[in-house]
Amino acid sequence: MAEINKKRIALFGSTGSIGTQALQVIEANSELFEVEILTAQNNDVLLIEQALKFRPNAVVIGDENKYQDVKDALGSANIKVFAGEKALEETADFDTYDMMLAAIVGFAGLKPTLKAVEKGKAIALANKETLVVAGDIVMQKALENRVPVIPVDSEHSAIFQCLVGETRNKIEKIILTASGGPFLGKKPNYLVNIKRDHALQHPNWKMGAKVSIDSATLMNKGLEMIEAKWLFNLQPEQIQVVIHSQSIIHSMVQFEDGSMKAQMGLPDMKLPIQYAFTFPQRIYSETPRLDFKRLNILNFEEPDIKTFRNLTLATEALFKGGNLPCVLNAANEIAVWAFLHNRIGFLDITAVVEQTMQQIAFIEKPNLEEYFESDGEARNFAASLIKI
Repeated sequence: MAEINKKRIALFGSTGSIGTQALQVIEANSELFEVEILTAQNNDVLLIEQALKFRPNAVVIGDENKYQDVKDALGSANIKVFAGEKALEETADFDTYDMMLAAIVGFAGLKPTLKAVEKGKAIALANKETLVVAGDIVMQKALENRVPVIPVDSEHSAIFQCLVGETRNKIEKIILTASGGPFLGKKPNYLVNIKRDHALQHPNWKMGAKVSIDSATLMNKGLEMIEAKWLFNLQPEQIQVVIHSQSIIHSMVQFEDGSMKAQMGLPDMKLPIQYAFTFPQRIYSETPRLDFKRLNILNFEEPDIKTFRNLTLATEALFKGGNLPCVLNAANEIAVWAFLHNRIGFLDITAVVEQTMQQIAFIEKPNLEEYFESDGEARNFAASLIKI
């Protein structure tokens, strides 16, 4: 195998589910990767622990109230410490790293990712909202700066892997698989009483709270449809979702001759993280192997869009485009926050998103400033519905 140069990784969102698993990948392959930047929003305790272990050049704590605690803890470690939203952009502008793992949850990941793209840095993209909100602008800038955007989401990584060597071949459609989350097969009369802890219990994947709720409502799959449009330059009608409860096939591509490719494996996010770090090469991983002798059946079914209407709303945003996906995402972030804080019910998440999409003015071809304005307006309106 050809030698892989040691990559300097900037982990934006290092204390979340993706960030912590990425650090496991880096630790297992310390001859290939080193940590250059670590960032966290609130979890100063874990950020300090990570920084003392991996010795990055710089860390950023988003919550400025925790700056002094982080600085004091790292004072003797010769690690630069920064705080606040602006510091995320400023560190993304550093020359000292090779690849950004964009793993900040939600809209907050957009600005630093854009800055890294403008800086010409390779992006391992785990933050789907960046492309949901402003996919046209981000991918255009990536093209202009010749920046590779390698997806880390298991579904998009699967599509990406299926397309290796298929550059000249026309895609007929892609099929994104969804586990169905913890409430697969349930109806509204059951979902009306769902509580936070129940919704967080994903059957197959270990994920953060926001993504777990999005998976339970199927919004996660809707956001992935929008992200896939921009990542793979697809038309909305080329993107299909199927429920696959075992989460063994991570997604599929169908080509114009009718042939299909699928990427398979046991559910483990360390695999797509590692692949993004090493692309175009593969390296050894100790993750468990799929044993076909123990795999009796693979099930596929249509999603229940009457019960899980978030997928319908996201599909509407996908087809209409403009600022509507941005509005959808902003309202969903507010609604999920409210649900996680026991302010609204599970089915209210969809109601908040739907009313916000109807309220905010549609812009067919927004610029970046208009995306930010739409995001703010949508958040304010969604919050007013909840009375935050």
